[in-house]
Amino acid sequence: MTAADDFPDNWGRWGADDERGAVNLVTDEVRARAAAEARTGLSVSMARVTTPFPLTGGPMAPATASTTAVQTVMMFTGFGAPALAEVMVLTTHHAEVTHLDGLGHWAEGGRVYPGLDVTGTAGPTGVRHGAADVYADGIVTRGVLLDLAPGARLAPAHPVTAADLDAAAARAGVRVLPGDALVVRGGWDRVTDGDQALPGITAGAVRWMHERGIAVYAGDVGDARPPLPGELPGALHRLALGRLAIPLIDGPDLRALAATCERLHRWTFQFVVAAPRIAGTTGLPVNPLAVF
Repeated sequence: MTAADDFPDNWGRWGADDERGAVNLVTDEVRARAAAEARTGLSVSMARVTTPFPLTGGPMAPATASTTAVQTVMMFTGFGAPALAEVMVLTTHHAEVTHLDGLGHWAEGGRVYPGLDVTGTAGPTGVRHGAADVYADGIVTRGVLLDLAPGARLAPAHPVTAADLDAAAARAGVRVLPGDALVVRGGWDRVTDGDQALPGITAGAVRWMHERGIAVYAGDVGDARPPLPGELPGALHRLALGRLAIPLIDGPDLRALAATCERLHRWTFQFVVAAPRIAGTTGLPVNPLAVF
């Protein structure tokens, strides 16, 4: 038995063929609550800027070792180049790309949510169940920013616990509700800070998300690297994504959002994100928005 075996799960909660997972918690009532948060129309992006690198450099070229998230080859169309275009190679689950993890991204014991055999749900052309484009119609809900280190950042290798989340909610004066999108800021960048011991979400924090009915998670705190002593490795992906079916938005840039929330003294907003309609993908680049 592993540390995850007695952890709650949502497998079967919304049916044997469900692909939306915890996003099912975003009801019409929740969407209406979210719409009430958009009072001024001000929108803030939570996506990081990804700088492409020429594909001609090659994916293994030393100079591109940390910049191969997106590679492009420019094409010039027509005499005199009246139009420009490019061919793009994208590594979806790269730290430099803000992306949404579909439920088909994580397999445990040869099965994917909500208990399907992975050999029957994935193949050479992609995944046939739990693909990221399931969310192409958009996830529109209330977003809540929990800033774990206002004006600073968490200590290296900090284990983010349920108590940390409760403390951040108390500082902001907010109550997290079922169907909310949870946005967690720890002040770290997994790309530029990757040579340090990164903070991470603990199993206790994931259980906190389950108890409050979180529908989607977006945070600059993910799974600790290296794993936290005494904690289940990869708790965010293994438990939140794999067992609870909470889609994850990896690699957001929350600096502008945190500054806006501080300026407005508002830590709730309308959260909007949609995935491109590229079928069969375990993850897709997204641009999550906070609308105030």
